[in-house]
Amino acid sequence: MRKGLLFVISGPSGAGKGTVCRELLSKVDVDMSVSMTTREPRPGEVEGVNYYFVTPEKFLKVVDNDGFLEYAGVYGNHYGTPKEAVLRKLESGRDVILEIDIQGAMKIKENYPKGVFIFILPPSMSELRKRITGRDSETESDIMLRLGESLKEISYIDKYDYVVVNGEVDEAVSRISAIIKAEHSKVTEDIYQLIEEYEKEGL
Repeated sequence: MRKGLLFVISGPSGAGKGTVCRELLSKVDVDMSVSMTTREPRPGEVEGVNYYFVTPEKFLKVVDNDGFLEYAGVYGNHYGTPKEAVLRKLESGRDVILEIDIQGAMKIKENYPKGVFIFILPPSMSELRKRITGRDSETESDIMLRLGESLKEISYIDKYDYVVVNGEVDEAVSRISAIIKAEHSKVTEDIYQLIEEYEKEGL
């Protein structure tokens, strides 16, 4: 059985990667990686669907057992990508999508370099500013700070395998779908094993 592929999708805040991933899941037969967190569930969140909700003690135990592909602390809580759950799906032949920030993506790249890394870009900085201001929850100083952070994050673009500009969600999803198909058509170790089977059968 051919293994699944891990597709790591990230980009600056406001690029729309969450929207793209949700739409992708409705159109492509892939699984979404579920993170583990120490924060309390919010109304409507489901265990094992939105997150795996655990105690800080349980989280640290997983850390000690090298059980995360990556993990980080955010605003007093901890978040991590469980290694076993992702690898089990990949071994079963399922593709896995991991939506994550750029810092986390770089850690994944260290721990699982076989992943396919896709960077989501907004069509322009003016559009990014429009998306941020459209939230109606940011002050002007907050907006400028977020735009500055986005520029820093964009500097990591050369660490990725693909770049997808998210101007229209449907177009971005179509491009990522094409990337998934292309990655499965690459000549890999699995293909060489298949050729060996052909040769054994005398084909």
